[in-house]
Amino acid sequence: MSTHYSREKLEEISGGDQEFMIIVAKTFLEEIPPDLHALEEAVSNDNKELAYQFAHKMKPNFEMFGLGLEKDITSIETWTRSSKNNNAIQEQMERVVETVNTVFDELKRDFSL
Repeated sequence: MSTHYSREKLEEISGGDQEFMIIVAKTFLEEIPPDLHALEEAVSNDNKELAYQFAHKMKPNFEMFGLGLEKDITSIETWTRSSKNNNAIQEQMERVVETVNTVFDELKRDFSL
């Protein structure tokens, strides 16, 4: 079954330890939703400092799960150091939110969480 995350990357990180993969998935599901929500709020409120903090904090997790959102997160980080308004990164934010929410569902399904 096709997913928006890389199970292979998780297996590589965990050394194939299924219990550890479940812990990593569970941790992602606990920590990322509030951070994603905070990023959305920070961007919508044009709070660039806070947006940068949350984008930067989530980036390694997205890379670890192989979400393919590196360009979008980097664009958001770059926006935080610009004078552009939040419309400039609306497309990237939508892609991040949609992808990550889909991954939440896939992880819950795949790891029975």
